[in-house]
Amino acid sequence: MVAAVFHSPPEATAGAPAHSGAIKNIAASAISTSARGQKDLKDTPRGPLLTRAFWLAVLPPLCGFALLLGVWALVSAGTGASIPGPATTWQQARELFADPFYRNGPNDQGVGWNVLASLERVAVGFGLAAAVGIPAGFAIGRFTFLSRMFGPLISLLRPVSPLAWLPIGLLVFKGANPAAIWTIFICSIWPMVINTATGVQRVPQDYMNVARVLNLSEWKIATRILFPAVLPYLLTGVRLAVSTAWLVIVAAEMLTGGVGIGFWVWDEWNNLNVAHILIAIFIIGVVGYALESALVRIASAFTFEETRA
Repeated sequence: MVAAVFHSPPEATAGAPAHSGAIKNIAASAISTSARGQKDLKDTPRGPLLTRAFWLAVLPPLCGFALLLGVWALVSAGTGASIPGPATTWQQARELFADPFYRNGPNDQGVGWNVLASLERVAVGFGLAAAVGIPAGFAIGRFTFLSRMFGPLISLLRPVSPLAWLPIGLLVFKGANPAAIWTIFICSIWPMVINTATGVQRVPQDYMNVARVLNLSEWKIATRILFPAVLPYLLTGVRLAVSTAWLVIVAAEMLTGGVGIGFWVWDEWNNLNVAHILIAIFIIGVVGYALESALVRIASAFTFEETRA
């Protein structure tokens, strides 16, 4: 009986190789099927898939522009052509962009010079706001006392319309150009301060505990720990600030005069040239889109995949 328990029956022993061979056959069949599937995927023509993806990417924007042109044409026909239609505006745009950088005096310049003047004001005001707002955001987010001190002031001043600050700029700086830059500064600083402070406050406490254990200085904490963690929030604040600055500069230039795309719009309204006003609207939209797209690309290069999404 002991031998019967510890020794396999002859039929079981003979069946083991058959079982092993079945496993090998199944594995070989699976490998063969997988290889055929991969070959089929390689042999599948990708042309239709690429064509479908291309049209899915291109067709919706084309439909959107076609809808815009259709509504524009209907509005133009409904107003008796007091608002020029797409064809008339396109013809005037071709004439306008034939020489966008002509200069016949301080009050007669091409649209290119006006756009560059507005971009220069935005760059100066935005640069000053970044130089002040980003360090201030780090300090406010890092220290609880400063957060409680400046939190109510930011909540009070942030909802104020940027154009409400324009008369203060004219009074203090005695000039239209510095006043416009001041308006850009005051409207650009809040998104950077708030987003940077929020990013600092959301840094995991474990990071700060490690910094405390290593006895790091405030400079090393800011540059080695806070800055990499806060960078997505900071870039979001920068993008919002640039968008707001470009919106505000047009209205500020309408009020202050001089050279700029906003003043050009107001000057064309005084000349009752509605086609040029429509062209200016498209120019403002294209430049704003270009600025935001550039900042989105910069943000995507320095942030994590989930932040990009």
